[in-house]
Amino acid sequence: MNTRKSLDGQATGLMLVICLIWGFQQVALKAAAPDIAPLMQLALRSGISALLVGALMFRRGERLPLEAGILRPGLLVGVLFALEFLLIGEGLRYTSASHLVVFVYTAPIFVALGLHHRLPAERLGWLQWLGILLAFAGIVVTFIGRGQDSHGGDHLNQLWGDFLALLAGIAWAATTVAVRVSSLSRIPATQTLLYQLLVSFVLLLLAAIALGQTAVKPTPMALGSLLFQSLVVSFASYLAWFWLLRHYLASRLGVFSFMTPLFGVAFGVYLLDEAIETSFLAGAILVLIGITLVSGHGLLRQFFRNTTERSPGP
Repeated sequence: MNTRKSLDGQATGLMLVICLIWGFQQVALKAAAPDIAPLMQLALRSGISALLVGALMFRRGERLPLEAGILRPGLLVGVLFALEFLLIGEGLRYTSASHLVVFVYTAPIFVALGLHHRLPAERLGWLQWLGILLAFAGIVVTFIGRGQDSHGGDHLNQLWGDFLALLAGIAWAATTVAVRVSSLSRIPATQTLLYQLLVSFVLLLLAAIALGQTAVKPTPMALGSLLFQSLVVSFASYLAWFWLLRHYLASRLGVFSFMTPLFGVAFGVYLLDEAIETSFLAGAILVLIGITLVSGHGLLRQFFRNTTERSPGP
C-alpha cells in the first residue's frame, strides 16, 4: 500500500539537519566563487556524488532501472534537477546568497500547488491558501519594495539574480511533484537520485563549458566547498530527502523548511557580510509565514484543536 505518514520525531529531526545543511550550501558556493564558478562547482559535485551513489547501489546489489516506465520520468527529473542548479549557479553571479536562499525555498509553495489536484492526500485547505497568498505577497514586496531602496546597474543585476532564484525554486518544486506522481515514488531513493545526478552532471558541465565557467583554482576554499557540496549536500542530504519523500507527505515535509532560509540568511550575513534591505526583510518574513502555513497547517490545526479542548468551559 502506497501511503505517506504525517511528520514524527524522526522526520522532524532529520529535516532540521537537512535545513541546516541546505542553508549553508549557497553560502559555500558564493564564498568559493572567486576560485571556482558556482556552476562548475555544481557540475563537479553532481559527478562526484553520482560515483558515490553508484558505489552504494553496487554494494547493495541495486541496478539503475532502464525500462521505459522508469527511464522517462528519471530523465525528466534529471533535466529539472539540472535546470534548478543552472538557475542557482547563474543566480549567484548576480545576487547574494541570502537573497537566493529565500527565493529558492519558496519551493514548498509550488509543490503544494502542484500536488493539489493530483493527489487527494495533498489537497489544500483554507489555511494553506492563506499561506500561499502571504508568500506571493512577500515575493511582490521583495521585488517592488527594493525598487525604492536603490537604483542603477547593481540593483538591476540583483533583481535578475533574485528572479533566477525564484525560477530555481519552481524547478525544484516541479522535480518534487514529478517524483511524487510518477513511478519514481516506488523505487529506492538511490535510483532516483542517481538519475538526477548523472543527467545534471552532463548538462551542467556542458553549460559551464558553453558559458566559459570551467576555470578552477585548487585553493583550500574551493576544495573545501567542493567536498562539502559533493559528500554532504548532494550525497548524504539528498538521499535523506528522497527517503523522506517516500515515507512522509510531501506538503508536510516543508513544515520546518522555513528554517533553511533563516539559516541561509544568518550564514550570509555573518560569514559573507551581506547586507539585508528593509524591503527584502519584510518580504522574506511574509514568505516564511506563508511557507509555515502551507507546510505546517496540519500541526497548527492540531495545536489549536488541542488548545480548545483543554480550555475550561464557561
